[in-house]
Amino acid sequence: MKHASFVGVSTTTVFYLLCGCVGYAAFREHAPGDLLSGSGFDHPVWLLNVANVCMAIHLIGAYQVFAQPIFSLVESSCRQRWPEVKFVTMDHQITIPFLGGTSFQVNWFRVVWRSAYVAVTTVFATVLPFFNVLLALIGAASFWPLTVYFPIEMYIARAKVLKFSFSWMCLQALSLVCLLVSLVAAAGSVAGLIQSLKTYRPFKNEV
Repeated sequence: MKHASFVGVSTTTVFYLLCGCVGYAAFREHAPGDLLSGSGFDHPVWLLNVANVCMAIHLIGAYQVFAQPIFSLVESSCRQRWPEVKFVTMDHQITIPFLGGTSFQVNWFRVVWRSAYVAVTTVFATVLPFFNVLLALIGAASFWPLTVYFPIEMYIARAKVLKFSFSWMCLQALSLVCLLVSLVAAAGSVAGLIQSLKTYRPFKNEV
């Protein structure tokens, strides 16, 4: 997992930096939220389609990673609160025909709850104006505590890193730098949100 995490985070960092730097170099402060469709780049069509498919695969995987803790929290809380309700606690065995009697367990509460969650979040993301700016603000707010601070503090506690040692100072310096990056990103997101609110006209008639 250490090697896989290193490769994954390094690859993500390179692509994010490329998108940010190239987008700013090309468009400055007018860089669109979607570089593929918002920059006037529409040929070749096959390249855009491949890029959109890759983006969909990436977001589906990321959605699962971030949604699983929410699913687990709600489902475990409901099981503890209503242990006598079979709809919540009982698993049903379903056999798949024509596959040699292959079967799997299904909990109908999980099916209904997870489907409803996905449907609500999808509709919310679709109808929400200036979604990119809000997404940037949420990402800036969650980056430092979830991606940097907690992992570093857990590593310090697990490895028993001595306070004010060289390793401890380097880890704290990394945490501080990432905190500053998050604050700058959050400030930029708030400025973009204010600008979007000023220019947003939901009922403006097109001539």
